[in-house]
Amino acid sequence: MTEFAAVKAALNTQAVETPSWAYGNSGTRFKVFAQPGVPRTPEEKIDDAAKVHEFTGAAPTVALHIPWDRVDDFAALAKHAEERGLKLGAINSNTFQDDDYRLGSVCHPDAAVRRKAVSHLLECVDIMDATGSRDLKLWFADGTNYPGQDDLRERQDRLAEALAQVHDRLGDDQRMLLEYKFFEPAFYATDVPDWGTAYAHCLKLGPKAQVVVDTGHHAPGTNIEFIVATLLREGKLGAFDFNSRFYADDDLMVGAADPFQLFRIMYEVIRGGGFTSDVAFMLDQCHNIEAKIPAIIRSVMNVQEATAKALLVDRDALAAAQRSGDVLAANAVVMDAYNTDVRPLLAEVRTELGLDPDPVAAYHRSGWAERIAAERVGGQQAGWGA
Repeated sequence: MTEFAAVKAALNTQAVETPSWAYGNSGTRFKVFAQPGVPRTPEEKIDDAAKVHEFTGAAPTVALHIPWDRVDDFAALAKHAEERGLKLGAINSNTFQDDDYRLGSVCHPDAAVRRKAVSHLLECVDIMDATGSRDLKLWFADGTNYPGQDDLRERQDRLAEALAQVHDRLGDDQRMLLEYKFFEPAFYATDVPDWGTAYAHCLKLGPKAQVVVDTGHHAPGTNIEFIVATLLREGKLGAFDFNSRFYADDDLMVGAADPFQLFRIMYEVIRGGGFTSDVAFMLDQCHNIEAKIPAIIRSVMNVQEATAKALLVDRDALAAAQRSGDVLAANAVVMDAYNTDVRPLLAEVRTELGLDPDPVAAYHRSGWAERIAAERVGGQQAGWGA
């Protein structure tokens, strides 16, 4: 059918960026559970990311996190990735794991601390120059825990000043992606708590500044697809961090908690013209109790399935039902697409690309898990302590 041919052609263009930190040991603030075969170096993280791309055909880039992925030669790291069929993606900054940042980083009341934070962000742009990365991703843990702790308006002024300094340093083909999070670790007032705050700063900065929508960074009941539609309408949606939440920022596998929500989000992406390389589709997940690589493969597949269903929405029929005010018919069009089993379609897409139709099964047959468990003995596993 022509309809399915168009869907398959669109799916062949989809790319999902995987995060280097998801291949390391991760967990909760209480405990990190180690696993055999976990990477010890950025190079080994890239090797694992290459396996995800090998079996899905849809994960050609891997994001770095600084300082977790700091190396002496970033150009050599980019070459390592290229030799494994990957490119280095977004550079993620870290202004939340230093004792100096107890009261904030770029919003800290002490100008010396703010300078230190901005210096780190500018270093990340230097790294982008070396790796050929387009995107600098910024998430700030800045905020306050008590009323009166600091001046809320002055903190916004400090944030704006820091963002402007970094924005001015960006090259012609580089962007900054500003992420928001409505709480944690700041529990009274977070300095970038919502999409409106991020949008306001990005709008003032200019076209190189875009908003990141992390699907886990919203209060219960938030209509994320409305946020997506609005940011696309304003030309300010730069990227997603895909994950799932039940209660707060749970960082579960994307689509695990509410696959219908992921489908609705992807429909608005497609409807709003966001299914292009201008919107980066990234994973940001914390694989705590599950095996890392197959979980990431499954996450990529979940994004593909939601996208396929969203592409199947009969937009002409939906528009006709909307114009006529037929509420049930309009909803039925959406539900028909969502209830379609797209797994056979995606199996065809993979087969036509020369891939195994079942990426998870292919990974388990490959013996990679057993190989890295045997080879990666000794040294310090990547991850963060808790």
